Amino acid sequence: MSLPDATSRLADVVVGASISITGAIRQLDAAGTGALLVCDPDNRLLGLVTDGDVRRAMLRGAPFSDPVLSVAQRTPLIAPCDVTPREALRLMDNALAFKVNQLPLVDGNGCAFGLVLRRDLVTHEQQELSALIMAGGYGTRMLPLTDQVPKPMLHVGDRPLLERTLLRLRRAGVGRVAISTHHLAECITTHFGDGRGLGMDLQYLNESVPLGTAGALRLLDEQPGPLLMLNGDILTGVAFEEMFAFHRREGAELTVGMRRCELELPYGLLECDGSRIQAIREKPRQSFWANAGIYIVEPAARALIPPGRRFDMTDLIALMVAVGRGVAGFPITEYWLDIGQPADFVRAQADAELAAVAS
Repeated sequence: MSLPDATSRLADVVVGASISITGAIRQLDAAGTGALLVCDPDNRLLGLVTDGDVRRAMLRGAPFSDPVLSVAQRTPLIAPCDVTPREALRLMDNALAFKVNQLPLVDGNGCAFGLVLRRDLVTHEQQELSALIMAGGYGTRMLPLTDQVPKPMLHVGDRPLLERTLLRLRRAGVGRVAISTHHLAECITTHFGDGRGLGMDLQYLNESVPLGTAGALRLLDEQPGPLLMLNGDILTGVAFEEMFAFHRREGAELTVGMRRCELELPYGLLECDGSRIQAIREKPRQSFWANAGIYIVEPAARALIPPGRRFDMTDLIALMVAVGRGVAGFPITEYWLDIGQPADFVRAQADAELAAVAS
Protein backbone atom coordinates (compact mmCIF):
# COMPACT_ATOMS: atom_id res chain seq x y z
CA MET A 1 0.00 0.00 0.00
CA SER A 2 1.39 3.41 -0.97
CA LEU A 3 0.95 6.90 0.43
CA PRO A 4 -0.06 8.97 -2.62
CA ASP A 5 -1.36 11.93 -0.61
CA ALA A 6 2.03 12.35 1.04
CA THR A 7 3.76 13.05 -2.27
CA SER A 8 0.97 14.94 -4.00
CA ARG A 9 0.91 17.65 -1.32
CA LEU A 10 4.67 18.26 -1.52
CA ALA A 11 4.36 21.44 -3.60
CA ASP A 12 2.06 22.95 -0.97
CA VAL A 13 4.27 22.27 2.05
CA VAL A 14 7.84 22.99 0.93
CA VAL A 15 9.18 26.45 1.81
CA GLY A 16 12.62 27.99 1.60
CA ALA A 17 14.77 28.67 4.64
CA SER A 18 14.57 32.43 4.18
CA ILE A 19 10.77 32.73 4.21
CA SER A 20 9.60 34.81 7.18
CA ILE A 21 7.48 33.53 10.04
CA THR A 22 4.66 35.67 8.65
CA GLY A 23 5.00 33.95 5.29
CA ALA A 24 5.02 30.55 6.99
CA ILE A 25 1.77 31.36 8.83
CA ARG A 26 0.11 32.21 5.51
CA GLN A 27 1.43 29.01 3.95
CA LEU A 28 0.26 26.91 6.91
CA ASP A 29 -3.23 28.36 6.55
CA ALA A 30 -3.27 27.70 2.81
CA ALA A 31 -1.87 24.16 3.04
CA GLY A 32 -4.07 23.00 5.92
CA THR A 33 -1.47 20.39 6.92
CA GLY A 34 -0.34 21.75 10.29
CA ALA A 35 3.31 21.59 9.18
CA LEU A 36 5.72 22.77 6.50
CA LEU A 37 8.99 21.29 5.22
CA VAL A 38 11.86 23.78 5.20
CA CYS A 39 14.24 22.91 2.35
CA ASP A 40 17.35 24.29 0.69
CA PRO A 41 17.41 25.14 -3.06
CA ASP A 42 18.28 21.51 -3.85
CA ASN A 43 15.20 20.31 -1.93
CA ARG A 44 17.23 18.85 0.94
CA LEU A 45 15.24 18.86 4.16
CA LEU A 46 16.56 21.41 6.66
CA GLY A 47 13.78 21.23 9.21
CA LEU A 48 10.10 20.82 10.00
CA VAL A 49 8.00 23.73 11.25
CA THR A 50 4.65 22.87 12.79
CA ASP A 51 1.68 24.93 13.79
CA GLY A 52 2.76 24.53 17.43
CA ASP A 53 6.31 25.71 16.67
CA VAL A 54 4.93 28.95 15.22
CA ARG A 55 2.57 29.55 18.14
CA ARG A 56 5.34 28.95 20.69
CA ALA A 57 7.51 31.45 18.80
CA MET A 58 4.70 33.98 19.15
CA LEU A 59 4.67 33.41 22.91
CA ARG A 60 8.43 34.02 23.04
CA GLY A 61 7.93 37.31 21.23
CA ALA A 62 9.92 36.25 18.17
CA PRO A 63 9.75 38.93 15.45
CA PHE A 64 7.50 37.79 12.61
CA SER A 65 10.13 39.04 10.19
CA ASP A 66 12.59 36.36 11.39
CA PRO A 67 13.26 33.46 8.99
CA VAL A 68 11.11 30.42 9.60
CA LEU A 69 14.18 28.21 9.98
CA SER A 70 14.88 29.99 13.28
CA VAL A 71 11.79 28.33 14.82
CA ALA A 72 11.86 25.02 12.92
CA GLN A 73 12.76 21.60 14.32
CA ARG A 74 16.21 20.90 12.83
CA THR A 75 16.18 17.16 13.55
CA PRO A 76 12.55 16.11 13.19
CA LEU A 77 11.29 12.56 13.13
CA ILE A 78 11.52 11.39 9.50
CA ALA A 79 10.91 8.23 7.49
CA PRO A 80 12.28 6.82 4.20
CA CYS A 81 10.21 7.42 1.09
CA ASP A 82 9.31 3.70 0.81
CA VAL A 83 7.86 3.46 4.34
CA THR A 84 4.66 1.46 4.61
CA PRO A 85 1.49 2.98 6.12
CA ARG A 86 1.67 0.57 9.06
CA GLU A 87 5.28 1.49 9.84
CA ALA A 88 4.58 5.22 9.39
CA LEU A 89 1.77 5.08 11.94
CA ARG A 90 3.94 3.08 14.35
CA LEU A 91 6.63 5.75 14.13
CA MET A 92 4.14 8.58 14.65
CA ASP A 93 2.68 6.84 17.71
CA ASN A 94 5.78 5.47 19.40
CA ALA A 95 9.07 6.96 18.20
CA LEU A 96 8.83 10.02 20.46
CA ALA A 97 7.46 10.65 23.92
CA PHE A 98 4.32 12.10 22.33
CA LYS A 99 2.27 11.30 19.24
CA VAL A 100 3.08 13.34 16.14
CA ASN A 101 0.62 14.31 13.46
CA GLN A 102 3.07 14.95 10.60
CA LEU A 103 5.90 12.75 9.31
CA PRO A 104 8.30 14.00 6.60
CA LEU A 105 9.48 11.48 4.00
CA VAL A 106 12.99 11.78 2.56
CA ASP A 107 14.91 9.94 -0.13
CA GLY A 108 18.42 8.54 0.13
CA ASN A 109 19.96 11.98 -0.45
CA GLY A 110 17.99 13.62 2.33
CA CYS A 111 15.66 15.38 -0.12
CA ALA A 112 12.01 15.96 0.74
CA PHE A 113 9.82 13.34 -0.87
CA GLY A 114 6.50 13.83 0.89
CA LEU A 115 4.64 14.60 4.10
CA VAL A 116 2.47 11.98 5.81
CA LEU A 117 -0.41 13.22 7.97
CA ARG A 118 -2.09 11.18 10.65
CA ARG A 119 -5.38 11.64 8.82
CA ASP A 120 -3.88 9.79 5.84
CA LEU A 121 -3.56 6.70 8.01
CA VAL A 122 -6.44 6.87 10.48
CA THR A 123 -9.38 8.24 8.53
CA HIS A 124 -12.06 7.74 11.16
CA GLU A 125 -10.11 8.61 14.27
CA GLN A 126 -11.95 10.90 16.67
CA GLN A 127 -10.23 13.22 19.07
CA GLU A 128 -10.02 12.16 22.69
CA LEU A 129 -11.88 15.28 23.71
CA SER A 130 -15.56 16.16 23.65
CA ALA A 131 -16.89 19.72 23.63
CA LEU A 132 -19.18 22.08 25.51
CA ILE A 133 -20.64 25.17 23.84
CA MET A 134 -21.97 27.91 26.10
CA ALA A 135 -25.17 29.11 24.41
CA GLY A 136 -27.37 30.26 27.29
CA GLY A 137 -26.75 34.02 27.40
CA TYR A 138 -29.46 36.63 26.96
CA GLY A 139 -27.64 38.56 24.24
CA THR A 140 -28.98 41.85 25.58
CA ARG A 141 -26.41 43.93 23.70
CA MET A 142 -27.78 42.50 20.44
CA LEU A 143 -31.42 43.50 21.00
CA PRO A 144 -33.77 43.61 19.14
CA LEU A 145 -32.13 40.81 17.07
CA THR A 146 -32.11 38.50 20.09
CA ASP A 147 -35.65 39.26 21.24
CA GLN A 148 -36.99 36.05 19.66
CA VAL A 149 -33.78 34.20 18.75
CA PRO A 150 -30.79 33.38 21.02
CA LYS A 151 -27.58 34.97 19.79
CA PRO A 152 -25.87 31.69 18.76
CA MET A 153 -28.81 31.02 16.42
CA LEU A 154 -28.48 34.28 14.50
CA HIS A 155 -27.68 33.55 10.88
CA VAL A 156 -24.18 34.35 9.63
CA GLY A 157 -24.50 34.04 5.89
CA ASP A 158 -26.64 31.02 5.07
CA ARG A 159 -26.72 29.25 8.46
CA PRO A 160 -26.84 29.86 12.23
CA LEU A 161 -23.61 30.76 13.96
CA LEU A 162 -23.96 27.71 16.23
CA GLU A 163 -24.27 25.41 13.24
CA ARG A 164 -21.02 26.75 11.82
CA THR A 165 -19.31 25.97 15.12
CA LEU A 166 -20.73 22.44 15.28
CA LEU A 167 -19.64 21.66 11.72
CA ARG A 168 -16.13 22.87 12.45
CA LEU A 169 -15.99 20.67 15.54
CA ARG A 170 -17.13 17.68 13.49
CA ARG A 171 -14.38 18.26 10.92
CA ALA A 172 -11.86 18.35 13.78
CA GLY A 173 -12.99 14.87 14.86
CA VAL A 174 -15.11 15.96 17.84
CA GLY A 175 -18.26 13.84 17.76
CA ARG A 176 -19.78 14.43 21.24
CA VAL A 177 -20.94 17.94 22.05
CA ALA A 178 -22.95 19.33 24.96
CA ILE A 179 -24.73 22.67 24.57
CA SER A 180 -25.51 24.78 27.62
CA THR A 181 -28.87 26.58 27.17
CA HIS A 182 -31.05 29.02 29.09
CA HIS A 183 -32.53 31.92 27.09
CA LEU A 184 -34.92 30.68 24.35
CA ALA A 185 -33.49 27.17 24.72
CA GLU A 186 -36.19 25.58 22.54
CA CYS A 187 -34.89 27.46 19.47
CA ILE A 188 -31.66 25.49 19.79
CA THR A 189 -33.02 22.10 20.83
CA THR A 190 -35.72 22.11 18.14
CA HIS A 191 -33.31 23.05 15.37
CA PHE A 192 -30.56 20.51 16.13
CA GLY A 193 -32.37 17.71 17.99
CA ASP A 194 -30.04 14.90 18.99
CA GLY A 195 -27.46 15.90 16.39
CA ARG A 196 -27.89 12.95 14.05
CA GLY A 197 -28.60 15.32 11.16
CA LEU A 198 -25.07 16.68 11.59
CA GLY A 199 -23.50 13.29 12.21
CA MET A 200 -22.89 14.17 15.87
CA ASP A 201 -24.10 13.23 19.34
CA LEU A 202 -25.63 16.30 21.01
CA GLN A 203 -26.88 16.71 24.54
CA TYR A 204 -28.30 19.80 26.24
CA LEU A 205 -27.60 21.25 29.67
CA ASN A 206 -30.41 23.55 30.71
CA GLU A 207 -29.36 26.15 33.27
CA SER A 208 -32.42 26.92 35.39
CA VAL A 209 -30.48 29.96 36.58
CA PRO A 210 -27.39 31.35 34.79
CA LEU A 211 -24.26 29.71 36.19
CA GLY A 212 -21.63 31.87 34.52
CA THR A 213 -19.14 30.86 31.86
CA ALA A 214 -17.72 27.97 33.92
CA GLY A 215 -20.58 26.85 36.18
CA ALA A 216 -22.23 24.69 33.52
CA LEU A 217 -19.17 22.43 33.53
CA ARG A 218 -20.46 20.95 36.78
CA LEU A 219 -23.72 19.97 35.06
CA LEU A 220 -21.85 17.52 32.84
CA ASP A 221 -21.53 13.88 33.74
CA GLU A 222 -18.10 12.89 34.97
CA GLN A 223 -15.78 12.42 31.99
CA PRO A 224 -12.25 11.01 32.15
CA GLY A 225 -10.76 13.06 29.34
CA PRO A 226 -10.21 16.68 28.38
CA LEU A 227 -13.07 18.94 27.34
CA LEU A 228 -13.00 21.62 24.66
CA MET A 229 -15.15 24.52 25.83
CA LEU A 230 -16.09 27.61 23.84
CA ASN A 231 -18.49 30.50 23.96
CA GLY A 232 -21.43 30.18 21.59
CA ASP A 233 -21.09 33.68 20.15
CA ILE A 234 -17.62 33.18 18.65
CA LEU A 235 -17.00 32.83 14.93
CA THR A 236 -13.59 31.31 14.32
CA GLY A 237 -11.42 29.27 12.03
CA VAL A 238 -9.15 28.05 14.83
CA ALA A 239 -7.73 24.57 14.29
CA PHE A 240 -9.16 22.76 17.31
CA GLU A 241 -7.01 19.69 16.65
CA GLU A 242 -3.88 21.87 16.77
CA MET A 243 -5.05 23.45 20.01
CA PHE A 244 -5.51 19.97 21.48
CA ALA A 245 -2.02 18.91 20.35
CA PHE A 246 -0.58 22.09 21.89
CA HIS A 247 -2.43 21.38 25.15
CA ARG A 248 -1.00 17.86 25.29
CA ARG A 249 2.55 19.00 24.52
CA GLU A 250 2.36 21.68 27.25
CA GLY A 251 1.08 19.19 29.83
CA ALA A 252 -1.52 21.76 30.95
CA GLU A 253 -4.60 21.25 33.10
CA LEU A 254 -6.22 24.27 31.43
CA THR A 255 -5.36 25.82 28.08
CA VAL A 256 -6.79 29.22 27.22
CA GLY A 257 -7.16 30.35 23.62
CA MET A 258 -5.89 33.90 23.33
CA ARG A 259 -5.83 36.54 20.66
CA ARG A 260 -3.12 39.14 20.09
CA CYS A 261 -4.60 42.63 20.22
CA GLU A 262 -3.01 45.99 19.54
CA LEU A 263 -4.18 49.33 20.85
CA GLU A 264 -2.93 52.63 19.48
CA LEU A 265 -3.33 55.42 22.00
CA PRO A 266 -4.50 58.63 20.31
CA TYR A 267 -2.30 60.87 22.47
CA GLY A 268 1.33 61.60 22.98
CA LEU A 269 2.38 60.03 26.28
CA LEU A 270 4.67 62.04 28.55
CA GLU A 271 7.26 60.51 30.83
CA CYS A 272 7.87 62.77 33.79
CA ASP A 273 10.20 63.08 36.77
CA GLY A 274 8.20 65.26 39.09
CA SER A 275 7.30 68.35 37.08
CA ARG A 276 10.04 67.76 34.52
CA ILE A 277 9.15 66.08 31.26
CA GLN A 278 11.80 63.52 30.38
CA ALA A 279 10.43 62.13 27.13
CA ILE A 280 7.39 61.97 24.89
CA ARG A 281 6.07 58.99 22.97
CA GLU A 282 3.74 60.02 20.18
CA LYS A 283 0.66 57.79 19.78
CA PRO A 284 2.34 54.62 21.07
CA ARG A 285 0.98 51.17 20.28
CA GLN A 286 0.46 48.64 23.03
CA SER A 287 0.17 44.93 22.39
CA PHE A 288 -1.49 42.43 24.71
CA TRP A 289 -3.12 38.99 24.82
CA ALA A 290 -6.91 38.85 25.16
CA ASN A 291 -9.00 35.90 26.33
CA ALA A 292 -10.61 34.44 23.18
CA GLY A 293 -13.31 32.40 24.94
CA ILE A 294 -11.98 28.98 23.85
CA TYR A 295 -10.55 26.53 26.38
CA ILE A 296 -9.40 22.94 26.91
CA VAL A 297 -10.17 21.80 30.45
CA GLU A 298 -8.89 18.67 32.15
CA PRO A 299 -10.96 16.85 34.82
CA ALA A 300 -8.62 18.09 37.57
CA ALA A 301 -9.43 21.68 36.61
CA ARG A 302 -13.17 21.03 36.37
CA ALA A 303 -13.11 19.63 39.90
CA LEU A 304 -12.13 23.08 41.22
CA ILE A 305 -15.42 24.63 40.07
CA PRO A 306 -17.89 24.99 42.96
CA PRO A 307 -21.25 23.33 42.16
CA GLY A 308 -24.60 25.08 42.12
CA ARG A 309 -23.48 28.70 41.93
CA ARG A 310 -22.27 31.22 39.42
CA PHE A 311 -18.61 30.81 38.48
CA ASP A 312 -16.84 32.24 35.45
CA MET A 313 -13.85 30.98 33.49
CA THR A 314 -11.95 34.08 34.59
CA ASP A 315 -12.51 32.93 38.19
CA LEU A 316 -11.16 29.47 37.34
CA ILE A 317 -8.10 30.88 35.57
CA ALA A 318 -7.33 33.18 38.51
CA LEU A 319 -7.79 30.37 41.03
CA MET A 320 -5.52 27.97 39.14
CA VAL A 321 -2.79 30.56 38.62
CA ALA A 322 -2.95 31.51 42.31
CA VAL A 323 -2.36 27.93 43.47
CA GLY A 324 0.27 27.15 40.84
CA ARG A 325 -1.69 24.77 38.63
CA GLY A 326 -0.75 24.32 34.97
CA VAL A 327 -2.44 26.97 32.82
CA ALA A 328 -1.20 27.44 29.24
CA GLY A 329 -2.01 30.07 26.64
CA PHE A 330 -2.67 29.04 23.03
CA PRO A 331 -2.13 31.87 20.51
CA ILE A 332 -4.89 32.03 17.90
CA THR A 333 -3.64 33.15 14.49
CA GLU A 334 -6.72 32.11 12.51
CA TYR A 335 -9.89 34.08 11.87
CA TRP A 336 -11.63 34.98 15.13
CA LEU A 337 -14.55 37.27 15.90
CA ASP A 338 -16.51 37.71 19.13
CA ILE A 339 -20.01 38.75 18.10
CA GLY A 340 -20.75 40.86 21.17
CA GLN A 341 -22.09 44.03 19.57
CA PRO A 342 -24.31 44.82 16.55
CA ALA A 343 -21.23 46.14 14.72
CA ASP A 344 -19.57 42.73 15.14
CA PHE A 345 -22.62 41.04 13.63
CA VAL A 346 -22.49 43.38 10.64
CA ARG A 347 -18.81 42.55 10.20
CA ALA A 348 -19.54 38.80 10.39
CA GLN A 349 -22.09 39.15 7.59
CA ALA A 350 -19.62 41.06 5.44
CA ASP A 351 -16.92 38.45 6.09
CA ALA A 352 -19.36 35.68 5.18
CA GLU A 353 -20.16 37.48 1.94
CA LEU A 354 -16.42 37.58 1.16
CA ALA A 355 -16.03 33.91 2.25
CA ALA A 356 -13.53 35.12 4.84
CA VAL A 357 -15.14 33.23 7.73
CA ALA A 358 -14.72 29.59 8.62
CA SER A 359 -17.76 27.66 7.43
